[in-house]
Amino acid sequence: MPSPHFGVTIPQIKRTWQEAKASAIEFEAMGFDSLWVCDHLYGPQSPQIPILEAWSLLSAVAAITERVELGTLVTPAGMRNPAQLGKVIATVDNIAGGRVIPGLGAGWMPREFTDFGVPFPPIGARMRQLRETIQLLERMWTEPAVTMQGEFVNVRDLVCEPKPLRRPPILVGGAGEKVLLRIAARHAATWNNLAAHHHALPHKIDVLREHCRAVGRDPATITISQQCLVIIAPDEAAAGPMVETAKKIFGGHMGDPTGPLAIAGSPARVREQLQRHLDLGCTMFIIEFFGRDTREPARLFAETVLPHFR
Repeated sequence: MPSPHFGVTIPQIKRTWQEAKASAIEFEAMGFDSLWVCDHLYGPQSPQIPILEAWSLLSAVAAITERVELGTLVTPAGMRNPAQLGKVIATVDNIAGGRVIPGLGAGWMPREFTDFGVPFPPIGARMRQLRETIQLLERMWTEPAVTMQGEFVNVRDLVCEPKPLRRPPILVGGAGEKVLLRIAARHAATWNNLAAHHHALPHKIDVLREHCRAVGRDPATITISQQCLVIIAPDEAAAGPMVETAKKIFGGHMGDPTGPLAIAGSPARVREQLQRHLDLGCTMFIIEFFGRDTREPARLFAETVLPHFR
C-alpha cells in the first residue's frame, strides 16, 4: 500500500491573503502532501462573511509553492460556466507545474448560485450537471477540440490550450449513495467523503465499491479520501476542552469530534485513529485543523504523526 496522503486546508474564511499565503508556505515546509480550499462564493453561514474565491486563491498559491498538490473541496459543477471552468483549471495547473486536483460536486448553497445570476436546479438536475461537466473537462484536457451538446453543456469546436501539464486527477466529493457515488465510481480518480458523514465512512466505502463493480471498475483503482476535523494536543488532558469547544463551534458540520472515527486527542490517539481509516481502505486525509492559528496544531501533527506514516 502506498504511503497515506495528508492534505490540509489553508485559511480562507475571514482571513487575509497574507494569512493564507503564510500558512500555505509553512504547510508545504512541514511536509504535507496537498493544500486545499473550499469553493464557496459566500461564507457558508452568511453572505456577509468574507471569503476568498477558490480558483483565484489557488492560482496565487500555485505561484508561491513548489511541491504540494492543490485542490478544491469542492467546486460546484453548476456555479460557473463549465467550459470556462475547464480553462481556469488548465491555467492554474500550468502555473503550478502540474499539481492541481480539481474537486467537483453538486453544490448545496442556493444563494451563491442565484445571487450571482446562475440557476440552482433541483438536486437530480445538479447531479446530471455534475456528470456532464466532468465529461466535458475530460475531453477539454485531452482532445484538440470539443463539440458537445447536452442538457447543461453546449459547446462547439471548443479549444483549450495550453492543456494542463498533467491530466488533472478529478476528485468527486459528496455522500449521495445512489447517484453521486456512481458518478465517482465511473469518473473519479478520488472520492472524498464529507466530514459530516465521517461516521458513515465504512458503509459509504462499501457502496462505492459496489458501484465500481457495477460499472466494471476495479475498486482498488479509486482513492478513498476523508475530509476531517483534526484536534491534536500534546496530551489527552489538553485535548478534552478543545473537543468540547469544537462540538459547540462546528455542530455536526465537521463531524462528531467524539465519534468512532474522530481524529482527536494526543498524538498517539491521532495515530491510532488514522490507522483505523487505513484499515478501512481510506488512504487520503484532507484535514481541517482545529485552532485559531491552524499552523500550531499542524506543526504538532507534522512533528509527531507524519513521521509514523512515511
